[in-house]
Amino acid sequence: MSTRFEGTGRYVADEGLVADVNAAMVLGRPLLVKGEPGTGKTMLATAVAESLGMPLHVWSIKSTTKAVEGLYTYDVVQRLNDARFGDGDVKDIRRYIKLGVLGRAFAAPERSVVLIDEIDKADLEFPNDLLRELDEMVFHVPEIDETVKAVHRPVVIITSNAEKELPDACLRRCVFHYIAFPDRERMKRIVDVHLPGLPEKLVESAFQRFYGLRGREGLRKKPSTSELIDWLTVLVRVGVPPEEVTTRFPFSGVLLKQEADLEAVKGRR
Repeated sequence: MSTRFEGTGRYVADEGLVADVNAAMVLGRPLLVKGEPGTGKTMLATAVAESLGMPLHVWSIKSTTKAVEGLYTYDVVQRLNDARFGDGDVKDIRRYIKLGVLGRAFAAPERSVVLIDEIDKADLEFPNDLLRELDEMVFHVPEIDETVKAVHRPVVIITSNAEKELPDACLRRCVFHYIAFPDRERMKRIVDVHLPGLPEKLVESAFQRFYGLRGREGLRKKPSTSELIDWLTVLVRVGVPPEEVTTRFPFSGVLLKQEADLEAVKGRR
């Protein structure tokens, strides 16, 4: 098993990102990754797990997610139902304790990668509620008066779309990396990984349209990398010639997802 992230054939990472992943592992701190949607933040955790030969645990955060859910849950409703209907020994509280994503990573016999995806969707106190657990890699389950301590310190990757600012106490405990949107050269490498062997003229025409859209003022949602790959896939499958990409803008709904953006582009080709 490797102890250093070197990137993978399916994930194009620049030197700065590779260095920050490895710095986070050396320090034993979470890596906080920011960047606009479509820059590969979530895929980074998959790439790190693949590169290091480790299992991946994914915790997708929602607005209603509570920090304790990543550690464990106590299914008190099921216990009450069992007490009412006589199904099983309700005195054994352990039956109703289920480890969450972080809890399972702590208890696992091998080191793993943990992705806390889109942490900024949760309330402001969510990151602070995990500070001790991420620092000390330990938590207590009061219902059974037991402590769960990490067998191996997992590699923790936290992503944020910057919908809200994270607390300073959380930022101090993280290694930070901002993934800038790929320039043409890096985007070409990304496209070659996902769609090798595309006609050069088609790619150039698609890039001209794509980066032209991203440079326009007033778009409510700029197209992302994943949408560019989807668009190129459709163009190739249908057999659209390169000149039509810049003149007619076929399948524009694959790139643009807002009615106002589509109308603006139709009015100004």
